Amino acid sequence: MSSTLDAALRLVRAQTALVRRFDASLSGLHGVSLADFTLLLRLGQAPGGRMRRVDLAEALGLTPSGVTRGLAPLERIGLVTREPDPRDARVAYAALTDTGRTLLRDMRATAERVADEVFAAPSWSPDDIALLAGLTTRIGGTGLTDRPASAPDR
Repeated sequence: MSSTLDAALRLVRAQTALVRRFDASLSGLHGVSLADFTLLLRLGQAPGGRMRRVDLAEALGLTPSGVTRGLAPLERIGLVTREPDPRDARVAYAALTDTGRTLLRDMRATAERVADEVFAAPSWSPDDIALLAGLTTRIGGTGLTDRPASAPDR
């Protein structure tokens, strides 16, 4: 097997393991998946907690219909609402509700605990984590922001 295919398959397997771990904690405590959490997190980072659906799709690397499917259950449980653009009826915004904002804080604390467990010392140093973040950014990964991962302090 080629080393590039081996590396790619290892990343896929690692991603699957991480998703399972985040899903277990987020669904068990908050009733949401990692996909739901990332969507809510991106909305929470947007000015006013709202984004055009097309911009949300772009930020998450999804199709607009994928975002619509992801938002529907979050709307039903009151975490997100749909807001029309007063100037253009064709444009719809997704916006966090007050409940969504409150629960997002709790979800983020849960996700941070999971991440801290995954990258616990001594197995992982701060330099290791920064290196991993930088390397995954090179193949299209994004994190809490779209900015490149910061380099380790030396």
